[in-house]
This record gives sequence, C-alpha cells and structure tokens, in this order.
Amino acid sequence: MAEIIQRAGTWTFDGDTVRIVPGSGKSVGALRKSLGEVSVPLTAVAGIAYEAGRKGGRLRLRLREGADPLSQVAGGRLPDASDPYQLAVELDRSGVAEYLVDEVRQALLLEQIAEGPCDRYLLPGPAVPLTGAGTDGTATFDGERVQVEWNWITEESKSSGGPRTFPLHDLAGVEWTPAVGWENGSLRFRPKGAHATLKPQHDPNCLTLWGIRQARETGSAVLLATAITARLPHPSGAEAGDGAQERPAAGESPVALTKRGGGDTADHDGLLRRLRELGELHSSGILTDDEFAVAKKAILDRF
Repeated sequence: MAEIIQRAGTWTFDGDTVRIVPGSGKSVGALRKSLGEVSVPLTAVAGIAYEAGRKGGRLRLRLREGADPLSQVAGGRLPDASDPYQLAVELDRSGVAEYLVDEVRQALLLEQIAEGPCDRYLLPGPAVPLTGAGTDGTATFDGERVQVEWNWITEESKSSGGPRTFPLHDLAGVEWTPAVGWENGSLRFRPKGAHATLKPQHDPNCLTLWGIRQARETGSAVLLATAITARLPHPSGAEAGDGAQERPAAGESPVALTKRGGGDTADHDGLLRRLRELGELHSSGILTDDEFAVAKKAILDRF
C-alpha cells in the first residue's frame, strides 16, 4: 500500500482503489470538504503524475473521459483548492509522492487498464437530497426531481412563473458555468426538447451565480449538478441510465464473455476494450478471481 498524508489531504492506494480524503485546513476549498472522501477505482484512472516545484510539488490524477460525473460537469474549471484530483505536496515528501505515482502506474500496466473513454460512470455522484445555492434562488434535488425556488432579487421574467419543478426523466442535462472574478456564472437545467436560449438572469430554467460570491456558490452548485448528471443517461449514449453493464449469461464461461459484444476483437483496440470491461466486472464482483484470470489470459493470448 502507498500513502501520502499532507495538510491538503491524504491519498492512499491499495492496488485497486485510490482513496482521496480532504484535509480540514483553510487552504482546502468548501466544495472539496463537502464532497468528502472520493474512492477512485483503478479502472477509472487514465494516468497520474507528480509535478515537482521549487517549494513543493503537486500530485495530479487524470481520469478516463466519461468515468466521473464531477469531471463531466466541471470540465477542468474547478479552482485548485476545490479539485479533488490534485494534491499540494510539501518539498520533503516528494519521494513519497513519486513512490505513489510509481505504484499506480505499475498497477495500470499490470491490469492493462485502457486510457480510452468510458461508456458509463465508474464513480457515483453525491448523495441526495442536495440543495444548490444561486444568487436569485435555490434548487433542491431529491433524486427524482429538481425544485427551484426564487428569492426577492429574482428578475420578474423568471419569478412571474412561480417555482419550477423538473422531473429527472424530463431533463436532457444540466450545465454549470463558473463565476470568474466579477463575471457571473450560472446553473442551467436543460429540459428535453427545443427551448429559447436566454440570458441567465431572464431564463426560468437557470440560476444565476454572481462572481463576487464565487466561493460560496461554487461548491453547492457543482455538487447539485454532479448529483443530477450521475443519474442521467451517460453522454456516450451506451447506457439507459441504470448503470447496467454487460454480464455473463447463465451458464456462460468467462472465455465466452471475451468473445461476444464489442464487435471485432481481433484488433488490439477491441481486445483492450474487452480487457477493460473484464476488469470492471471483476472489480464489481460479477467475476470471481479465478474467472477473471481465465478470461484475462484468453484475451492476452489473442494479442
């Protein structure tokens, strides 16, 4: 096991999972503290790096595209203090950071984890119910619907229609735009179908996030958007929203599982894709250790 403990947080790798626990100091963002512990399965990792600096360094964990609903929502726009996938490292702990990097990279190599995009989320969204604060209102999500309540500073064009309710099955998506400096951000709910594009302050499907309140509003809005995104169909379109994954049929051998689905597996990309899928089935407990070993060998023999 590899572990590094810093003021900003603790990262631990046990061979299967990178567990990331935030610190409690002032340098740790409110979003990071609210998100709490994040467990990243090895199958969701695309890479890891340690960036050395004069006064210290930084660990960065890179996830596969489409593996994490938070990354899907944030799109790399989170402030450093709020990003769970980076860790400030003190200068005298650089050796420990480099050791953790080596351990994760070796595991990725041994398990043949592909770096390509995922067709389903491998990390869960935040627990519900959740409330996201905006400048002109609040939104609450209970897992089935979003309820938006306006406050006294809401533009009449929005508040005149009263509170808004969005059943989850009626939403095509949710978009978070961060407030930058004095530039306002927004939390926009996108119902299915065609809708006019309005400015956030006039859009009844949108909460405004004022730039001067960035620290307070960023955390709750991002977490709310992440919780909704995690429960909507994956953007790849390969799932129906229930997180279902390919499973062995009754009586089917692990080797047979390596040959069905995914089209032509004679090419290396197809074989790597099947190898990744087997790793996910093994991690989730669908395949036993012995079944996984047999299926993995069958795929490696085809290279």
